[in-house]
Amino acid sequence: MVQGHRKNMPLLWLMTDERVSDDALLAAAARLPKGKGGIVLRHYRTGAKDRRALFDALTRIARGRRLTLLLGGSVRLAAGWRADGVHGRDNRHSCRPMIRSGPVHDMREVVAARGVRLDLCFVSPLFPTRSHPGAPVLGRARFVALARQLDMPVIALGGVRRQHRCMLKAIGADGWAAIDGLTG
Repeated sequence: MVQGHRKNMPLLWLMTDERVSDDALLAAAARLPKGKGGIVLRHYRTGAKDRRALFDALTRIARGRRLTLLLGGSVRLAAGWRADGVHGRDNRHSCRPMIRSGPVHDMREVVAARGVRLDLCFVSPLFPTRSHPGAPVLGRARFVALARQLDMPVIALGGVRRQHRCMLKAIGADGWAAIDGLTG
């Protein structure tokens, strides 16, 4: 993505998760604010045919609501499916401009994010989540420490809900992403 477009980056993101029904994901996508939201289709364990069908359904919603749609995985696949961008660690060149996002869970991944030249990163997990029960969380202090090391928009992920919005700004998050916080 061209650097100048970072100011127009969505600050609210729906992350897909295979434990949430497709109907619930599509309904949540349809509720995202027009022109101000984004969707990251992960569904890495879903079969290719079913994953493509979900991507196509999300594409129809995204185009109709002017949402940004990123595909988790390779740059080549995201370009082939005509996604707006790619989510992951693939640093290969794309034949067309694409938004690039990636995960950051620790300082090692901060360094990796810089090397891939991401347009935004999802720092997680801020709080405990149903998608990763029992996994260690960053908490506010470690989130702040990671966010301060990044020179790109930081999106808070992991147990984040709408009521956390004011607190997120105070800890260095530019926006937030959720699964249950947007589908529940």
